[in-house]
Amino acid sequence: MDAASIGHAVVKGLQNFSGYMYPNEFELHWGLLIVIYPYLTGLVAGAFILASLERVFQVKALQPVYRLSLLSALAFLLVAPMPLFAHLGHPERALEMLWTPHLQSAMAMFGFVYAWYLLVVLLLEVWFDFRKDIVLRSRQSKGIVKYFYLLLTLGATDISEEAVRFDHKAGKLITIIGIPSAFMLHGYVGFIFGSIKANPWWSSVLMPIVFLFSAMVSGIAVMLLIYLMASWLRKKAVDMNCLNKLAEFLLYAMIIDFSLEFLDFIHRLYESEESIQILGQLITNRLFISLIVLQIILGSIIPMIGILFARFGKGTDWIKRAIYFLSAILVQVGIFSIRWNVVIGGQLFSKSLRGLTVYKAQLFGLEGILVAVGLLILPYAILCVLVRILPPWNDPGPEIQKT
Repeated sequence: MDAASIGHAVVKGLQNFSGYMYPNEFELHWGLLIVIYPYLTGLVAGAFILASLERVFQVKALQPVYRLSLLSALAFLLVAPMPLFAHLGHPERALEMLWTPHLQSAMAMFGFVYAWYLLVVLLLEVWFDFRKDIVLRSRQSKGIVKYFYLLLTLGATDISEEAVRFDHKAGKLITIIGIPSAFMLHGYVGFIFGSIKANPWWSSVLMPIVFLFSAMVSGIAVMLLIYLMASWLRKKAVDMNCLNKLAEFLLYAMIIDFSLEFLDFIHRLYESEESIQILGQLITNRLFISLIVLQIILGSIIPMIGILFARFGKGTDWIKRAIYFLSAILVQVGIFSIRWNVVIGGQLFSKSLRGLTVYKAQLFGLEGILVAVGLLILPYAILCVLVRILPPWNDPGPEIQKT
């Protein structure tokens, strides 16, 4: 390649940059996989908090999605650390945080938070809630399936009224413990970003709170989608009372989340620190589509208007279900955009606050779009397996009807 061609390639590449950038600021260290990680943990926390509304706060209208929410939270939690492992390149390095714990590092504490939430909270609650069904299925099944369910019982095969009552009490206690654990699981992600003082896009005391409420929004929305799709696939009627209650909680959570984000924006604008100019360029230039269009308009305002109209307006149940379904999809687009804008957006301006760069996701590779799509689909595949093993539906399966 001659000098002219090299010069042309350099000039073409530099068209993506504006202002003054250091050479080590051209390439972003956190890419698409780090965007997916807080998105998945938010779904875990949101689904579990939704389940707690029925178990702890006695919102009986949500009973049709209670056990489904538990299994969904478990499916998403099993996949949640995978983006981090892929980003590491050598997943075995993750064991260092367990072998050499550093209690003053919020990022290093993830291993302990994850282990606590998986082993002590979710798995225990799922076991207590499904234990009776597991025992019944072990008695009705044959062959290897029978031994599989017997193994799941862990030797506890007593399904007397007293034993089932104890399961319920134990499950409720674990749910109460699990609520602050869910806050810790996802709130610490916002804490990591919010505590980075050197980055004005991330540094905010509201960041952990915004992450928590956006997690509730995403979790409720995804459970609304899963419930509608599951009812359609099973050819079962949708409980409109449950669906309307889901939409109500989704609307309330969205209003609070949107208000907190707007408050954070007003606070930054009022402070008008030296970074306000570059952040303004970031919003109007690099993040205009993902922030203004996808996050605010399509992901927040339109779904809130749609849910408000469907829930409190007049219309047939079919129209309400269609609006709820479309609104929940838009909410997921908006929440994913929030994660994108936080993780990617915080790396698009220089540390000197005088230049902007770009991020282009690759199609192939360990941190490419195909791997990201696979990680987003994997929890639903795991959920399909879980509901086959432990059906969460209120209507009993054929094996249990025989008893």
